[in-house]
Amino acid sequence: MIRYIEGKLLKKEEDRIVVLTNGVGYEILVPAIVRQTFNPKRAGEDGETVKLFIYYHQTERQPKPLLIGFNYEPEKEFFEKFIKVEAIGPPTAVKALVLPIPQIARAIEERDSKTLESLKGIGKRTADKIIATLQGKVGKFAMMREDQNLFEEEVIDLRNRWKRFW
Repeated sequence: MIRYIEGKLLKKEEDRIVVLTNGVGYEILVPAIVRQTFNPKRAGEDGETVKLFIYYHQTERQPKPLLIGFNYEPEKEFFEKFIKVEAIGPPTAVKALVLPIPQIARAIEERDSKTLESLKGIGKRTADKIIATLQGKVGKFAMMREDQNLFEEEVIDLRNRWKRFW
Protein backbone atom coordinates (compact mmCIF):
# COMPACT_ATOMS: atom_id res chain seq x y z
CA MET A 1 0.00 0.00 0.00
CA ILE A 2 1.31 3.43 -0.89
CA ARG A 3 0.09 6.29 1.31
CA TYR A 4 2.54 9.16 0.71
CA ILE A 5 5.07 10.00 -2.00
CA GLU A 6 7.76 12.65 -2.01
CA GLY A 7 9.99 13.05 -5.01
CA LYS A 8 10.97 14.98 -8.10
CA LEU A 9 8.25 16.10 -10.51
CA LEU A 10 9.35 14.39 -13.70
CA LYS A 11 6.39 14.96 -16.01
CA LYS A 12 3.05 16.80 -16.07
CA GLU A 13 0.14 15.73 -18.26
CA GLU A 14 -3.49 16.82 -18.42
CA ASP A 15 -4.81 14.51 -15.70
CA ARG A 16 -1.67 12.95 -14.22
CA ILE A 17 1.89 13.54 -13.16
CA VAL A 18 4.97 11.35 -12.86
CA VAL A 19 6.96 11.58 -9.63
CA LEU A 20 10.49 10.15 -9.50
CA THR A 21 11.33 8.63 -6.11
CA ASN A 22 14.44 6.53 -5.52
CA GLY A 23 14.80 5.75 -9.21
CA VAL A 24 11.15 4.71 -9.68
CA GLY A 25 8.69 6.88 -11.63
CA TYR A 26 5.17 6.72 -10.20
CA GLU A 27 2.28 7.73 -12.47
CA ILE A 28 -0.26 9.51 -10.28
CA LEU A 29 -3.71 10.73 -11.31
CA VAL A 30 -4.52 14.13 -9.88
CA PRO A 31 -7.92 15.82 -9.68
CA ALA A 32 -8.20 19.31 -11.19
CA ILE A 33 -8.13 20.88 -7.72
CA VAL A 34 -4.69 19.35 -7.17
CA ARG A 35 -3.46 19.72 -10.74
CA GLN A 36 -3.78 23.51 -10.65
CA THR A 37 -1.20 23.64 -7.85
CA PHE A 38 1.30 21.95 -10.18
CA ASN A 39 0.98 24.51 -12.99
CA PRO A 40 3.80 26.77 -11.74
CA LYS A 41 6.08 23.86 -10.78
CA ARG A 42 9.04 22.80 -12.91
CA ALA A 43 9.07 19.26 -14.31
CA GLY A 44 11.82 17.25 -15.93
CA GLU A 45 15.42 16.44 -15.05
CA ASP A 46 15.59 19.46 -12.72
CA GLY A 47 11.97 19.11 -11.55
CA GLU A 48 10.80 20.49 -8.24
CA THR A 49 10.21 18.30 -5.22
CA VAL A 50 6.55 17.43 -4.68
CA LYS A 51 4.75 15.79 -1.78
CA LEU A 52 1.46 13.93 -2.20
CA PHE A 53 -0.91 11.93 -0.05
CA ILE A 54 -1.91 8.88 -2.08
CA TYR A 55 -5.15 6.96 -2.47
CA TYR A 56 -4.25 3.48 -3.77
CA HIS A 57 -6.91 1.62 -5.77
CA GLN A 58 -6.77 -1.89 -7.21
CA THR A 59 -9.56 -4.42 -7.76
CA GLU A 60 -10.03 -7.74 -9.52
CA ARG A 61 -11.84 -5.92 -12.33
CA GLN A 62 -9.06 -3.32 -12.45
CA PRO A 63 -5.84 -5.19 -11.61
CA LYS A 64 -3.59 -2.30 -12.70
CA PRO A 65 -2.92 -0.22 -9.57
CA LEU A 66 -4.26 3.30 -9.67
CA LEU A 67 -2.53 6.00 -7.61
CA ILE A 68 -4.45 9.21 -6.97
CA GLY A 69 -2.61 12.14 -5.39
CA PHE A 70 -3.73 14.92 -3.07
CA ASN A 71 -1.90 17.88 -1.55
CA TYR A 72 -3.63 17.51 1.81
CA GLU A 73 -4.86 14.61 3.92
CA PRO A 74 -8.39 16.14 4.25
CA GLU A 75 -8.72 16.21 0.43
CA LYS A 76 -7.97 12.49 0.36
CA GLU A 77 -10.38 11.83 3.21
CA PHE A 78 -13.17 13.67 1.34
CA PHE A 79 -12.35 11.67 -1.81
CA GLU A 80 -12.70 8.41 0.15
CA LYS A 81 -16.17 9.46 1.28
CA PHE A 82 -17.12 10.68 -2.20
CA ILE A 83 -16.36 7.32 -3.85
CA LYS A 84 -18.72 5.54 -1.43
CA VAL A 85 -21.60 6.96 -3.46
CA GLU A 86 -23.10 4.36 -5.80
CA ALA A 87 -21.99 4.95 -9.42
CA ILE A 88 -18.93 7.00 -8.41
CA GLY A 89 -15.67 5.11 -8.60
CA PRO A 90 -12.18 6.55 -8.25
CA PRO A 91 -11.75 7.50 -11.97
CA THR A 92 -15.13 9.30 -12.00
CA ALA A 93 -14.36 11.08 -8.74
CA VAL A 94 -10.97 12.27 -10.03
CA LYS A 95 -12.68 13.87 -13.04
CA ALA A 96 -15.48 15.34 -10.92
CA LEU A 97 -13.33 17.20 -8.38
CA VAL A 98 -13.09 20.46 -10.33
CA LEU A 99 -14.30 22.73 -7.52
CA PRO A 100 -12.66 23.24 -4.12
CA ILE A 101 -13.60 20.54 -1.61
CA PRO A 102 -15.30 23.00 0.80
CA GLN A 103 -17.55 24.22 -2.01
CA ILE A 104 -18.57 20.66 -2.97
CA ALA A 105 -19.15 19.75 0.68
CA ARG A 106 -21.31 22.86 1.21
CA ALA A 107 -23.36 21.94 -1.86
CA ILE A 108 -23.94 18.47 -0.39
CA GLU A 109 -24.89 19.79 3.04
CA GLU A 110 -27.19 22.47 1.53
CA ARG A 111 -28.74 19.96 -0.92
CA ASP A 112 -27.57 22.11 -3.84
CA SER A 113 -27.86 19.65 -6.71
CA LYS A 114 -27.21 22.36 -9.33
CA THR A 115 -23.66 22.88 -8.04
CA LEU A 116 -23.08 19.13 -7.94
CA GLU A 117 -24.38 18.80 -11.51
CA SER A 118 -21.72 21.31 -12.57
CA LEU A 119 -19.06 18.75 -11.65
CA LYS A 120 -17.61 16.91 -14.63
CA GLY A 121 -19.47 13.64 -15.26
CA ILE A 122 -22.18 14.25 -12.63
CA GLY A 123 -25.79 14.41 -13.79
CA LYS A 124 -29.06 15.00 -11.94
CA ARG A 125 -29.53 11.40 -10.80
CA THR A 126 -25.93 11.09 -9.53
CA ALA A 127 -26.14 14.49 -7.80
CA ASP A 128 -29.23 13.26 -5.95
CA LYS A 129 -27.39 10.06 -4.96
CA ILE A 130 -24.46 12.13 -3.66
CA ILE A 131 -26.80 14.20 -1.49
CA ALA A 132 -28.72 11.15 -0.25
CA THR A 133 -25.52 9.29 0.66
CA LEU A 134 -23.32 12.06 2.05
CA GLN A 135 -25.56 14.77 3.50
CA GLY A 136 -24.77 15.12 7.19
CA LYS A 137 -21.43 13.35 6.77
CA VAL A 138 -19.25 16.00 5.09
CA GLY A 139 -19.95 19.09 7.21
CA LYS A 140 -16.38 19.30 8.51
CA PHE A 141 -15.10 19.57 4.93
CA ALA A 142 -17.49 22.46 4.25
CA MET A 143 -15.73 24.39 7.00
CA MET A 144 -12.23 23.97 5.53
CA ARG A 145 -10.54 27.06 4.13
CA GLU A 146 -10.30 26.95 0.36
CA ASP A 147 -6.75 28.35 0.51
CA GLN A 148 -5.69 25.73 3.05
CA ASN A 149 -1.94 25.44 3.61
CA LEU A 150 -0.16 22.13 3.94
CA PHE A 151 -0.22 20.86 7.49
CA GLU A 152 3.53 20.41 8.02
CA GLU A 153 2.90 18.61 11.29
CA GLU A 154 0.96 15.92 9.37
CA VAL A 155 3.91 15.37 7.02
CA ILE A 156 6.44 15.35 9.86
CA ASP A 157 4.27 12.96 11.89
CA LEU A 158 3.92 10.64 8.88
CA ARG A 159 7.70 10.67 8.34
CA ASN A 160 8.34 9.94 12.01
CA ARG A 161 5.93 7.00 11.97
CA TRP A 162 7.76 5.52 8.97
CA LYS A 163 11.14 5.98 10.64
CA ARG A 164 9.92 4.09 13.70
CA PHE A 165 8.44 1.37 11.51
CA TRP A 166 11.63 0.75 9.52
